[in-house]
Amino acid sequence: MLAGRRILLIIGGGIAAYKALEVIRLIQKAGGSVVPVLTRAGAEFVTSLSVGALARSRVHEALFDLTSEAEMGHIELSRSADLLVVAPATADLMAKMAGGRADDLASTLLLATDKRVLVAPAMNVRMWEHPATQRNLAVLRSDGVLMVGPDEGEMACGEYGPGRMAEPAAILAAIGAALGGGPLVGRHVVVTSGPTHEPIDPVRYIANRS
Repeated sequence: MLAGRRILLIIGGGIAAYKALEVIRLIQKAGGSVVPVLTRAGAEFVTSLSVGALARSRVHEALFDLTSEAEMGHIELSRSADLLVVAPATADLMAKMAGGRADDLASTLLLATDKRVLVAPAMNVRMWEHPATQRNLAVLRSDGVLMVGPDEGEMACGEYGPGRMAEPAAILAAIGAALGGGPLVGRHVVVTSGPTHEPIDPVRYIANRS
């Protein structure tokens, strides 16, 4: 489904970050490759070692990486991917995106890209329902940012409601849809044309040449 596709996965700082590891596995199983970006807050929940081992790729964390930035690495990263995915997308990350802020690697990549962006929101239900978050959500949607989730359920904090990050399988399906994936991806189709027959009765018909 994702053969040859390159996904830039930004992992935000939330308890749902552990699900990003399964997202990486599913993308690779579908034939895609993952370039991971781990935010400072995200690194509080999953390690660079585990992300890099699963992605089989270098984990990008710092904006001011002298080796990468000598070649304008943040621009290259954002342009070489087929799709940018933010999972989990925290309230802070969504606020940065809506406001056009670029004060770390993740937000700079999101501002510098010319590719489609898919976000999987994940936060406490009160944060999700807050007017500020809903305003940011409306701005992002008007900017063409794609959304998957959030789901409704029990939170890590014990509250219940919308705010749970979508399950990895749902995120994978959303990635496929964003990239135009479908049941015919990878298939070769031959279309032939011929004469048209319009029946008059069971025996006779009107036809035109091919």
